[in-house]
Amino acid sequence: MLSLPEYTHALRDRFTADGYLPLPALMPPELLTVIDSEVRRLEKLSARRDFAMECTDHSPRHMTTLGGHVIAQESVLIPQLYRDEHLLGLLGRIAGFRAVAVSDPLERHVINSLHEQGDTHGAHTDDYPLALVLFIEAPADPSHGGLLEYVPHIADLASLRTDKVHRAHHRTGDGYLLRSDTTAHRVTPLRHAGLRRTVLNFAYTTPDRQRAVTPSASQLY
Repeated sequence: MLSLPEYTHALRDRFTADGYLPLPALMPPELLTVIDSEVRRLEKLSARRDFAMECTDHSPRHMTTLGGHVIAQESVLIPQLYRDEHLLGLLGRIAGFRAVAVSDPLERHVINSLHEQGDTHGAHTDDYPLALVLFIEAPADPSHGGLLEYVPHIADLASLRTDKVHRAHHRTGDGYLLRSDTTAHRVTPLRHAGLRRTVLNFAYTTPDRQRAVTPSASQLY
């Protein structure tokens, strides 16, 4: 399945310090081929979202998404990956708390696709503490956009307009783990036509934190 790293204190220390942990080549080529085929099959069920969220400082959403409830009905592979016990155990050790599946089927696993020039996933934080993001497609050149921008340990979205911003470029097959509730983050716009950034977003939480406090993924995405 996923090519997970062995747990080390260094992984936990980096995640604690940055609120972000890159996971290069998380999907080996044979798994990536299967997931890519699965995501392309599901794309026909996706919905286009084009709006700015007032609750997130008028941050724009220009993207195509598919919620977890539909994915659960149409796919066996993606929910299986999401609930992998070894994965959950590793994420919990890195994060320093017990990681569990999100009870809301809509929020568990979402496909987000940027595929038009200017597509972006604007500034936000998430309801749940952990986001594991898997890259099905990504621009090869950082100058093409689709970069993750984040500010460690600051949930204030205005911080993304300061020099505190960190930027990360990822390649197809990569992944990353984000402390997504306390880390302001966004995805920069695609700069040219013909580019694509398609990810699977896996949300995880703790046993005592299952209630979302902001609009659901169907509204945000």
